[in-house]
Amino acid sequence: MPAKTAPEKKVAAPSTNKAAKPPKASAKYNPTSPERVREILQRLTEMYPKAKCALNHSNAWELLVATILSAQCTDVRVNMVTPILFKKYPTIQDFAALKPEQLEPDIRSTGFFRNKSKSLVGAAQKIVSEFAGKVPDEMDKLLTVPGAARKTANVVLGSWFGKADGVVVDTHVYRISRRLELTKADDARNIEQDLMKVIPRDQWIDFSHRVIWHGRALCIARKPKCVDCKLENICHAADKTWSTVEVHKNAKP
Repeated sequence: MPAKTAPEKKVAAPSTNKAAKPPKASAKYNPTSPERVREILQRLTEMYPKAKCALNHSNAWELLVATILSAQCTDVRVNMVTPILFKKYPTIQDFAALKPEQLEPDIRSTGFFRNKSKSLVGAAQKIVSEFAGKVPDEMDKLLTVPGAARKTANVVLGSWFGKADGVVVDTHVYRISRRLELTKADDARNIEQDLMKVIPRDQWIDFSHRVIWHGRALCIARKPKCVDCKLENICHAADKTWSTVEVHKNAKP
């Protein structure tokens, strides 16, 4: 009678994902551990080494205008509108001299044009009257400018002045930071606070740029391209379209 042989071990098929191997799992999974965060940042840097603000601008005022216009509007559309707008009104003083209804036809295609017109004219008047016509480079002062809520202020401070006073939380950063389990918060202000705790300050500006690019290129809201993503094997998002790791039901936008 032939000797019994041990059953053959099943070997998992090799992954086609070219991303580096994930860090060794600790006894208890910690999604915001320094090691995991460092790995996420490294891979984002590899994917988007030259990521920068997608809004075209040549000075702080133009960036402020473009950022206010970008609310509920694509950067592509804003970049179509602003060249014509800045040619027609080349200085902040030109904007300050307008009535909101005069500006409405020029920005209608960006949506919410009535509110945006009031914000832009109000911002110009505030900056001209109280800041000598120069966009302030301090968070507390910038937040007093009409239309400059925290996200807008972070964009201007980070992309123009190079100041990391916070993390830009747009729709992409909101969604992807929750998918990556860097936060469980469901509002922009608390998400920003959570990200500021786990992301090193010297990477706050680049982190937002890279996540925004990632949201447009691969981590698309309706159908993320997980099979092509270098973050795939350290991402446990519940809505992944393809996965080599366990998914977590609470890791979702």
